[in-house]
Amino acid sequence: MQVQVKLFAFFRENRFIKEDRELPNGTTAGQVVDELDIDREEVGVLMLNSRHCKFDTVLQEGDIYAIFPVIGGG
Repeated sequence: MQVQVKLFAFFRENRFIKEDRELPNGTTAGQVVDELDIDREEVGVLMLNSRHCKFDTVLQEGDIYAIFPVIGGG
């Protein structure tokens, strides 16, 4: 299945900004994070088609999946 993956902030370093990826059916949001070698502890927000999702959410054909890091400040 084809899914568009978008990365934000420092997750883009040495990766990509936006990429269409061919994934096996049944792939979860967390599996994509793991494949991209992103530490789950550094993930702040996962969005699937502009709605919050969780690591165990199963992706579907044509989804737009965005991964945002934890943002600190003060």
